[in-house]
Amino acid sequence: MARPTVLLTDTIHPAMRPVLAEHCDVIVAPDASAATLASLIGTADGLIVRNKLPDDIFDHAPRLRAVVRHGVGLDLIPVAAATARGIAVANLPGSNTTAVAEYCIAAMLQLRRNLAQLDARLRADGWATARPLADTGIELRSGTLGIVGVGAVGARVAAIAAALGMDVLGLTRRPEALPAGVVAADKATLFATADVVVLACPLNDATRGLVDAATLATMKPDALLVNVARAAVVDTAALLAALVAGRLGGAALDVHDRQPLTADDPVFSTPRLLLTPHVAGITATSLLGMSRGAVETMLALLRGEHPPNVVNPEVHAR
Repeated sequence: MARPTVLLTDTIHPAMRPVLAEHCDVIVAPDASAATLASLIGTADGLIVRNKLPDDIFDHAPRLRAVVRHGVGLDLIPVAAATARGIAVANLPGSNTTAVAEYCIAAMLQLRRNLAQLDARLRADGWATARPLADTGIELRSGTLGIVGVGAVGARVAAIAAALGMDVLGLTRRPEALPAGVVAADKATLFATADVVVLACPLNDATRGLVDAATLATMKPDALLVNVARAAVVDTAALLAALVAGRLGGAALDVHDRQPLTADDPVFSTPRLLLTPHVAGITATSLLGMSRGAVETMLALLRGEHPPNVVNPEVHAR
């Protein structure tokens, strides 16, 4: 029987590449353009996804049997189209939960304590000039954290924040399932009360544009907003306007309307804005875990098994 071929839209952890190659022929796409992926997918039996797939990708994939998301978010994959063709799709729930949660806390601390600015000022201008920046720092303890989307990531952020002495509010579709210590709140109460708001919700019709100009206007003038969800949850133009006008204490964005960001993007000239290139879930630790999970799930699917992390298990009933 011929060895299956697995296409990677991007590299995986080097420790796991040989494990996959022991059982499959492995192709790594040189880029993630629609044309490149369409030209390579025709011979693939499996696809490991780290980049956005074209909506019509499966029209070019007559042999494809399995798609595995190297991570959690399924918005990179046209799942309905895969299901219509009988292609199993799996993701890796919890694989980067700790990484994203720790990013949220790190962003909160950076914005509250001005650490990057202190370092830059100390290096450039010396001790006496840098020292006064510390006077504006604000401790997280005794503040209120509002979390929008209290799933695995939100629950982990809540636990860490509570350990730091913060009160925690949660906005979720299932308030009865909130972790102990997280108080259910409606949108208006959460945004008006919280000193820090973390967005960790999925992008859907209910959350698209959730944080608009009217919502931002209800937040405390020194409040922080941290977005590790999807860019479209926030009206970016309204957020930038609030920061420029001094109506918000600061924000951290790991997700952006255009990815990658271009040099002329207005985010780069906006004050009190911490920017990262969609890396909240990426650490050496999480990359290894995600790659291990992706390889193990792919090999199981190619063997005809039905792992529990398949998100469209109905394809196995055909």
